Amino acid sequence: MLRALLAAFGLVELLFPDKLVAVMTRLAYEDGGEMTVKPWVVTAARVEGAVFLLVALFGLRGRCGGDGGDGEADEDE
Repeated sequence: MLRALLAAFGLVELLFPDKLVAVMTRLAYEDGGEMTVKPWVVTAARVEGAVFLLVALFGLRGRCGGDGGDGEADEDE
């Protein structure tokens, strides 16, 4: 469940970083509509989204018992 949420958030952040930054800024600050972000923030948000998506899809395989051989079923799959 956590991996699915992380993947969904990462995908949204990867595809629409400028809109997500604008929404989060309005939520976090009282005068969020009046603030302007620096040019690198959108690029950083896009990179963060890609990292979240990669971690959700591939990064946790070794830690979640993907091929552990212990006989227990993985709850996420």
